[in-house]
Amino acid sequence: MSESDCTHSTTLLSDADTEALVRGICFKTGPPRTLGVELEWLVRAVDRPHEQVSRASLDELYALLRTLPLHSALTVEPGGQLELSSAPAPALTACVTDVASDLATVRAALRPLGLSLVGVGTDPWCGPVRWLRAPRYAAMETYLDRAGPAGRMMMCSSASVQVCVDAGYEEPGPLGLGRRWRLAHLLGPVLVAAFANSPLARGRLTGWRSTRQALWADIEPGRSAAPPLGAEPRAGWARRVLDAPVMCVRTEEGPWLVPDGLTFRSWIRGGLPRPPTRSDLDYHISTLFPPVRPRGHLELRMIDAQPGEDGWIVPLAVTAALFDDTEAAETAYRCVKSLSERDDAPAPGSELWLTAAREALGDPELREAAGVCFDAALSALPRLGASAGVTSAVAAYADRFVHRGRCPADESIEGFAPRGKDPSS
Repeated sequence: MSESDCTHSTTLLSDADTEALVRGICFKTGPPRTLGVELEWLVRAVDRPHEQVSRASLDELYALLRTLPLHSALTVEPGGQLELSSAPAPALTACVTDVASDLATVRAALRPLGLSLVGVGTDPWCGPVRWLRAPRYAAMETYLDRAGPAGRMMMCSSASVQVCVDAGYEEPGPLGLGRRWRLAHLLGPVLVAAFANSPLARGRLTGWRSTRQALWADIEPGRSAAPPLGAEPRAGWARRVLDAPVMCVRTEEGPWLVPDGLTFRSWIRGGLPRPPTRSDLDYHISTLFPPVRPRGHLELRMIDAQPGEDGWIVPLAVTAALFDDTEAAETAYRCVKSLSERDDAPAPGSELWLTAAREALGDPELREAAGVCFDAALSALPRLGASAGVTSAVAAYADRFVHRGRCPADESIEGFAPRGKDPSS
């Protein structure tokens, strides 16, 4: 359905009807068989990496990229960031092969234009400028600005690696829905810390290893907070959806409405400014940004974009191994479960998640947990049929960063120099 068709679908009649729809839409159970990844990148001129690319250049670029034959879906984030979303892949190797091929095709198209893809969690130099002009993003900007600048920076100046795993079996066990839902949230701070890669914003060190994660924590919690983990996943998420504030009400013409304090539950009960429809529910769910978002599968959203052409492969491989190999999943769950005892507040604003964003693997417990999880992943990758190249990349990352209590942000901090200054001086 197009954005202009927003009022032409079945009207929602009750809380119960809506909750039933949410349960069916957001969790689809069965054997874990597929894997996906969504990669966001900043686009920069090779000879002017500190400057934003002009609107005209981005227009030209995306017109060209949309003509390319890709396996992945190519979309654009509000600030002009490029996103590639893989098709569901039957195995890790297939996912890596298809996405790597697409990235090579995209980079070949960028090269004659003097442009490149930059993997970093937040724009190190430039403030947020919105490129997309659709009503959705104008409304989102208006809504997020009410709570401060973090939302606009998230929209326009951040980039991530998002790993998508199946929801799992209906039954209990390491590959069951309940365990995988809980593991995704408990593992989150470890992934934040191990892959922190955004210590800069507007040309300055921010004091965070993952400034991107700090931005998420600073966004209005009704938009970004996880549901309580004590609840059954479907019930907890359905309540979260119903009680979350409505970001906007779509209209056939003119700017979309941006209500203040209207939850989806109260919209159903009050029916104003018009009764919500099934399409409105789908749209509302798409405007919620918790660290783990159920979309039939589970979308893990807490990993910063990674440096280098192939840096994204490591978080994809580690996450896949810890979710889809029974032995690794059990090892990881036992390890991260003890971390949750430090702080049971909802992510991403809990002290544990904030510590992961600020200190990364400088925190001794997060460093120990990351080491256990990487070792478990390395043991599992051959069982999942991972190539020698993927396994070697994970091992090299563990040696370079994890086992030394470091992350990519630490190297950026050590090499940082304000513009115009020699980093060796």
